[in-house]
Amino acid sequence: MVEQMTTPEPTRLHRMARMIERHVRHDGFNETALDSLSLVASHCRREREPIVYEPGLVFIVQGGKIGFVDDRVIRYGAGHYLVQAMPLPFECETSGSPDQPLLGAALRIAPELLAELAGAVSRETPDNRLIHDDDALPMAAVTLDGAIGDALERLLDCLDDPEAAKALGQARIREVIFESLRGPQGHLLRQLLQSQGAYARIGGAIEMLRTEYASPLSVSSLAARAHMSVSSFHAHFKQLTRISPLQYQKRIRLLKARDLLVQNTSNVSGAASAVGYQSASQFSREYKRYFGVAPAYDRGSAPDDEDTPIAS
Repeated sequence: MVEQMTTPEPTRLHRMARMIERHVRHDGFNETALDSLSLVASHCRREREPIVYEPGLVFIVQGGKIGFVDDRVIRYGAGHYLVQAMPLPFECETSGSPDQPLLGAALRIAPELLAELAGAVSRETPDNRLIHDDDALPMAAVTLDGAIGDALERLLDCLDDPEAAKALGQARIREVIFESLRGPQGHLLRQLLQSQGAYARIGGAIEMLRTEYASPLSVSSLAARAHMSVSSFHAHFKQLTRISPLQYQKRIRLLKARDLLVQNTSNVSGAASAVGYQSASQFSREYKRYFGVAPAYDRGSAPDDEDTPIAS
């Protein structure tokens, strides 16, 4: 299934691209004076590769990205933004060139801010039924137009003025997140706050797998913590992520291990142990199967000027 989006008028996109370009120092994710806001750039094409984003919004104003989740293809090119309600491993392809680089912005969403702003949004959310394919996947592309486009432009504009960034930056971040909650995929974010709903309870299990990835968590223990039967937990988890809980844990472990290797902070056996593998040979096999290269190939391969992105 391929998801296509309409594109807003190009004048605003060009204006925002120039705003971002002024503050980009290198390819990858560039931190800004605002803690939760990063600017994104790529002057080359990146082939399809495994990745995971932290919960947040990823805006693209020039170039394009394609996300692949099982049989679902999510296109978020210039004039679109990705709503990432939960950290979901997926594969991503990036389109950019020296003359027409990919340019965008990534905004992390703090849970406490999400809860505060969602209280002002009056929308119904699904109940505790089995999640359906049409509204389950915690990531979706949305057209960057109307109120949220205006809010993002105001946020980027204050980066040119340090005093405005200091005085107004947080308020403009709140405005962007608020408009995303009122947008077409705002329900993905709002459902996380419904503590009795299956969506939120699976979200809690995903957060546990993401933060305790090196621990030997079992499906039965995750189900118990989610207050669900094992069969119900497994069914909801797979509907939401398109993979099983153990597959999710494996992918998070491998992505974390790649971070250690790329940043040259660990050797292969050390990375395997750090993420919970007891067998270095099993780790190497699974790493090569997932990334297409042996772990030793990735060790120390990060460019000197590339920061660690919100995608880890």
